[in-house]
Amino acid sequence: MPFLECGADRVEVDEEGYLVRFEDWNEKVACALAEREGISDQCPLTRERMDILIFLRNYYQRYNSFPMVRAVCRNVHQKENCEYELFIDPIKAWKIAGLPKPTTEVFAYIQHRF
Repeated sequence: MPFLECGADRVEVDEEGYLVRFEDWNEKVACALAEREGISDQCPLTRERMDILIFLRNYYQRYNSFPMVRAVCRNVHQKENCEYELFIDPIKAWKIAGLPKPTTEVFAYIQHRF
Protein backbone atom coordinates (compact mmCIF):
# COMPACT_ATOMS: atom_id res chain seq x y z
CA MET A 1 0.00 0.00 0.00
CA PRO A 2 1.14 3.57 -0.59
CA PHE A 3 2.04 6.01 2.14
CA LEU A 4 1.33 9.69 2.59
CA GLU A 5 4.07 11.92 3.99
CA CYS A 6 2.86 14.31 6.69
CA GLY A 7 5.88 16.22 7.83
CA ALA A 8 8.02 13.70 9.71
CA ASP A 9 5.16 11.17 9.85
CA ARG A 10 3.94 8.67 7.30
CA VAL A 11 0.43 7.24 7.18
CA GLU A 12 -0.88 4.42 5.06
CA VAL A 13 -3.47 5.14 2.37
CA ASP A 14 -5.14 2.85 -0.14
CA GLU A 15 -4.61 3.06 -3.89
CA GLU A 16 -7.21 5.82 -4.18
CA GLY A 17 -5.78 7.91 -1.35
CA TYR A 18 -8.24 7.00 1.42
CA LEU A 19 -6.72 6.70 4.87
CA VAL A 20 -6.34 3.04 5.86
CA ARG A 21 -6.64 3.53 9.63
CA PHE A 22 -9.23 5.96 11.01
CA GLU A 23 -7.11 6.61 14.10
CA ASP A 24 -4.11 7.86 12.04
CA TRP A 25 -5.92 11.12 11.26
CA ASN A 26 -4.88 14.48 12.69
CA GLU A 27 -4.64 18.03 11.36
CA LYS A 28 -1.27 17.37 9.67
CA VAL A 29 -2.74 14.34 7.91
CA ALA A 30 -5.78 16.41 6.90
CA CYS A 31 -3.48 19.03 5.36
CA ALA A 32 -1.51 16.38 3.45
CA LEU A 33 -4.74 14.79 2.19
CA ALA A 34 -6.11 18.21 1.23
CA GLU A 35 -2.95 18.98 -0.72
CA ARG A 36 -3.24 15.64 -2.50
CA GLU A 37 -6.86 16.48 -3.39
CA GLY A 38 -5.98 19.92 -4.73
CA ILE A 39 -7.34 21.80 -1.73
CA SER A 40 -4.17 23.21 -0.29
CA ASP A 41 -4.70 26.94 -0.39
CA GLN A 42 -4.56 27.08 3.40
CA CYS A 43 -2.72 24.75 5.72
CA PRO A 44 -3.41 24.63 8.46
CA LEU A 45 -6.93 24.32 7.14
CA THR A 46 -9.39 27.12 7.89
CA ARG A 47 -11.60 26.81 10.97
CA GLU A 48 -14.65 26.41 8.69
CA ARG A 49 -13.06 23.46 6.90
CA MET A 50 -11.83 21.86 10.12
CA ASP A 51 -15.32 22.18 11.65
CA ILE A 52 -16.72 20.22 8.71
CA LEU A 53 -14.00 17.56 8.89
CA ILE A 54 -14.41 17.08 12.63
CA PHE A 55 -18.19 16.86 12.29
CA LEU A 56 -17.82 14.23 9.55
CA ARG A 57 -15.44 12.18 11.69
CA ASN A 58 -17.60 12.40 14.82
CA TYR A 59 -20.74 11.50 12.89
CA TYR A 60 -19.08 8.53 11.18
CA GLN A 61 -17.57 7.30 14.43
CA ARG A 62 -20.91 7.50 16.23
CA TYR A 63 -23.23 6.12 13.50
CA ASN A 64 -20.82 4.18 11.25
CA SER A 65 -22.26 5.95 8.23
CA PHE A 66 -21.82 9.14 6.23
CA PRO A 67 -24.07 12.07 7.16
CA MET A 68 -26.52 13.53 4.71
CA VAL A 69 -24.84 16.40 2.91
CA ARG A 70 -27.54 18.91 3.84
CA ALA A 71 -27.17 18.09 7.53
CA VAL A 72 -23.44 18.84 7.63
CA CYS A 73 -23.63 22.58 7.03
CA ARG A 74 -26.60 22.98 9.34
CA ASN A 75 -24.79 21.14 12.16
CA VAL A 76 -21.60 23.19 11.85
CA HIS A 77 -23.64 26.42 11.60
CA GLN A 78 -22.45 27.33 8.12
CA LYS A 79 -24.38 28.37 5.06
CA GLU A 80 -26.14 25.81 2.88
CA ASN A 81 -23.88 23.86 0.49
CA CYS A 82 -20.77 24.70 2.53
CA GLU A 83 -19.23 21.31 1.69
CA TYR A 84 -19.48 22.04 -2.02
CA GLU A 85 -18.08 25.55 -1.60
CA LEU A 86 -15.17 24.65 0.67
CA PHE A 87 -14.25 21.20 -0.68
CA ILE A 88 -15.67 21.17 -4.24
CA ASP A 89 -17.60 18.00 -3.41
CA PRO A 90 -18.41 15.99 -0.27
CA ILE A 91 -16.36 12.98 -1.39
CA LYS A 92 -13.19 15.09 -1.14
CA ALA A 93 -14.25 16.30 2.31
CA TRP A 94 -14.83 12.73 3.46
CA LYS A 95 -11.46 11.64 2.11
CA ILE A 96 -9.69 14.55 3.82
CA ALA A 97 -11.57 13.70 7.05
CA GLY A 98 -9.93 10.28 6.93
CA LEU A 99 -13.14 8.35 6.36
CA PRO A 100 -13.24 5.13 4.34
CA LYS A 101 -14.22 5.09 0.68
CA PRO A 102 -17.98 5.60 0.35
CA THR A 103 -20.16 2.87 -1.10
CA THR A 104 -21.51 2.92 -4.63
CA GLU A 105 -24.86 4.14 -3.28
CA VAL A 106 -23.23 7.16 -1.62
CA PHE A 107 -21.36 8.02 -4.82
CA ALA A 108 -24.62 7.80 -6.79
CA TYR A 109 -26.41 10.09 -4.34
CA ILE A 110 -23.64 12.70 -4.48
CA GLN A 111 -23.41 12.62 -8.27
CA HIS A 112 -27.17 13.08 -8.49
CA ARG A 113 -26.80 16.39 -6.57
CA PHE A 114 -24.68 17.96 -9.37
